[in-house]
Amino acid sequence: MLYYLDQQFALSVMSPLQAYQQRVQHNMVDDPAQQQAILALDLLYQQYTSAQPATQGLYLWGDVGRGKTFLMDLFYQSVCSQSVSGLNVCTQSVSPALPEAKQPILRLHFHRFMAMIHQQLNQTSGIRDPLTHIAKQIAAQYQLICFDEFFVADIGDAILLGRLFETLFQSGVILVATSNVPIVELYKNGLQRDRFLPTIDLLLKYTQTIHLNGPVDHRLPPKGATQMATPAPWLQLPSSSTPESVFQLLCQQYPQANANTINHPHSIEVCHRDIAIAAQHGHLAWFEFTALCEGPRSALDYIELAGRFSHILLSHVPRLGGEVRSWIRARGTEDGAKATTTGERQLAYASEDDPTRRFISLVDELYDQKVMIILNSHISLEALYPEGALQFEFRRTYSRLIEMQQWA
Repeated sequence: MLYYLDQQFALSVMSPLQAYQQRVQHNMVDDPAQQQAILALDLLYQQYTSAQPATQGLYLWGDVGRGKTFLMDLFYQSVCSQSVSGLNVCTQSVSPALPEAKQPILRLHFHRFMAMIHQQLNQTSGIRDPLTHIAKQIAAQYQLICFDEFFVADIGDAILLGRLFETLFQSGVILVATSNVPIVELYKNGLQRDRFLPTIDLLLKYTQTIHLNGPVDHRLPPKGATQMATPAPWLQLPSSSTPESVFQLLCQQYPQANANTINHPHSIEVCHRDIAIAAQHGHLAWFEFTALCEGPRSALDYIELAGRFSHILLSHVPRLGGEVRSWIRARGTEDGAKATTTGERQLAYASEDDPTRRFISLVDELYDQKVMIILNSHISLEALYPEGALQFEFRRTYSRLIEMQQWA
């Protein structure tokens, strides 16, 4: 996938600060809470592009919609445009495999990076210390790595990251990351978290932490504001249109080259497994919620789907979450729930939290690759996840779905 710079602001090579200031002049809201972050990103850009030693990487964290991804992408775009002398194009991996290096900077959603690492591990059978081997490969290709949505919820990932980051940092790789939580709270209450604490120490040592603590979610319209357009009726929840009619509207709204008919193939192959599909028209697809968010689905499936389709209609989306229930389970079960220090573990989650985790991962991947998702449900967006153990994570999903409605 080629990541093109914003054409409106790609007339010359600009630093992150210059690009930010130009957007403010074009009616973007100037948020004082973003100033420390954009100045730190600009300093890192100046150091990197002038071949000066970079003082530290950057870890930007804060609540949803505070502009973390936007600011990181300004930095990424500035480095790319500087590297290719104004060609305004650079490479961003859309495959879980380690991409061929065409630029010294790699920008990935964090769950896609972990999918890449797991796939590389499967291909390094017989290699002594495979994590160090993979990290050295990455360091040989990239001098800068940008991670969006840094979040650790799985013990397997938590254990891998220590050795991986140790080698990357020692090899001189600079990390720029965004997250909704501070470094010290990564993998909080996770199983065997003590094994992750050295990774936290590494991140604190090699990155400068910046908290974007502004009160505004920039994806949501300000109170009383009218500048954000009301979504078309067929985009609004609860849905007043059938999924069949919405898909027909999508086909009319986004005509497909060399695709004159709507196909009903029953299933498509994704990651060597069949996934049920209701209809397909070129790069438009209609899936039911059960097909994508229930059963054995992973980020790898969503990465492939996002690379294949431009618009996805997801129908029959149920109310998610529910009453949180707790009970004791013996230590050693890897489910990402809260662990105690007594040899037993207190689990707390709602009945629909597993499909919710997959739904969150799906939305993250589609958002990251600019693929539009259209929900069809009898539930309003605000009531989609009323309660449950994933309310913190779902806030990001809700914010992103609001923004994606404006893409239509």
